[in-house]
Amino acid sequence: MSDKHYFPSTSANSLVPRALRALVSANPHLTLNYTERVVANAFHDDSKVSIISGGGSGHEPAWSGYVGDGLLSAVACGDIFASPSAKQILTAIRMASSKKGIILLITNYTGDRLHFGLAAERAKAEGLVENIAILHATDDVSIGRSKNSRMGRRGLPGHVFTMKIIGAAAAEGYSFDQCLALGQAVNGNTVTIASALDHCHVPGRQQQSSVPDNVVVIGAGIHNEPGQLHVSPAPSVEEIIERCLKLLLDENDSERYFAKFQTGDEVGLLVNNYGGLSVLELSALADEIQIQLGSRWNIKPCRATFGAFETSLNAPGFSISLCNLTAAAKQVKEPVATLIRQFDSSTTAVSWPNTTRPSPSQSRVTYEQVESITASQETAQSKISFDPLRLKNGIKIACERVIVAEPKLTEWDMVMGDGDCGEAVKGLAESILKRIDQGCTESGDVLELIHSILQAVDDMGGTLGAIFGVLLSALSTALKRNLAEGKISPQTPEFYATALDSAVTSLKSHTGAREGDRTVMDVLLPFNDEFLKSKSLFSAINVAAQKAEGTRYLKAKFGRATYVGDDSSQELPDPGAWAFYEIVTGLADGLKLIPN
Repeated sequence: MSDKHYFPSTSANSLVPRALRALVSANPHLTLNYTERVVANAFHDDSKVSIISGGGSGHEPAWSGYVGDGLLSAVACGDIFASPSAKQILTAIRMASSKKGIILLITNYTGDRLHFGLAAERAKAEGLVENIAILHATDDVSIGRSKNSRMGRRGLPGHVFTMKIIGAAAAEGYSFDQCLALGQAVNGNTVTIASALDHCHVPGRQQQSSVPDNVVVIGAGIHNEPGQLHVSPAPSVEEIIERCLKLLLDENDSERYFAKFQTGDEVGLLVNNYGGLSVLELSALADEIQIQLGSRWNIKPCRATFGAFETSLNAPGFSISLCNLTAAAKQVKEPVATLIRQFDSSTTAVSWPNTTRPSPSQSRVTYEQVESITASQETAQSKISFDPLRLKNGIKIACERVIVAEPKLTEWDMVMGDGDCGEAVKGLAESILKRIDQGCTESGDVLELIHSILQAVDDMGGTLGAIFGVLLSALSTALKRNLAEGKISPQTPEFYATALDSAVTSLKSHTGAREGDRTVMDVLLPFNDEFLKSKSLFSAINVAAQKAEGTRYLKAKFGRATYVGDDSSQELPDPGAWAFYEIVTGLADGLKLIPN
């Protein structure tokens, strides 16, 4: 959690109206009452039920980001982590009036209950609306029944399911009673649990507390509450997810089993970012959640949504929400497909992920089909035969040389680059050795071998991986062309020398690096030129050795090594160039092309 802000001394709550003004300025379909901090849909249809929400700010994109056709009609935004006033809520009611009725969807906290309740009573007394009801979002399972018997469960990001589905239902013309019953059913079948690594930091406020580094909170609230359970030492992510899912789904926990999930039920999953996690880490958490849902609870969500839906400023945490759409649909006597369609329906709300999904009738291509097509294409390709034993020895010795060289490659790259060259090349070599053990050289087909090696290169990554990938792909194409033309025998060095030269020409079209730039090209290009001229692999390797050694005295002009200052006086070989030298030397040695 960072306590640094661009508005370090500004009152936290003065940020709210400015943020709302920016939101509305960028989205003309929204309208703003700046004084009361109310955002409304400028194209609201008063013949439809109005869904109005709101609450404390600091949870963006909730609530203002969800105003639009098919979602919320208006929202009232309070101070950070504080309920809006009844006056603000009444303003929202006036800006989103409805002949059918108004549902106030709120998270279940004392301030929200009181202020929204007061606003509802005032609206009725003033004749602003005939039908008005408050729908409390109560999805948190962290606090057991015995402790929340009077207040009920807290509202956490699981209300997103309720909000989206009844917003769509209202847009479809559902009656006030239908929308309310649907919202109650969805809410009643939704459960949420949250975990956090620390509290958030509110701009302009003194931080009062934080979570120790070796502690993970399970049962975290969304307003810097202490959390229900502090686990120390910090458990693995697998254990965190296991604990969270058990709180959501264990029917033996009479304190926390609030919604039933049966085999075959259509279930929605929402993994919410509390604001401080990277998209990368949240996605990995979502992956672990889905793995455990399937393996331990026999649940495969029909809809899985991940992202920042209701945050806690910059808190490093997340929540898991599950909604049993089948049970909710049964409760209101609707097909479950209707609720799924309403969750999927488009909206003009700017913060909702409007993903257009293909219709169920459309055919889809599976990974297995792609693999089958690829396999059939590979079977039809031409073959270039070579002695299988020599081929195996050549590739094996090349890999072994690179693995032995890894420590010095890594050492050089840590000084002159980002330190990953040695490990990357070693990983590639180990992967290729596994493929040799699995028989990729047994047929003696050079093209089949190159294809297998390319699959290993595909996993390598980095600049060197891309260079190897382009070179080998182009080499395969050139070898096939030589074979098809039939002008040169595959049993001659010229066959491979001309193909390599063609591949190098292709590679040069994809990179501006040339000899003298301190890259792998400092060895590859002269090696290729000598091999093409002399048709002798041994002669080409001698040139490669000289050029690899010569990279000690070159200044980098490509890659991260260019960031090393001019005052770096260490004369070290380029690790990529040296790795290529080791590879071709090992290959020639194994093929018995180097004189004893």
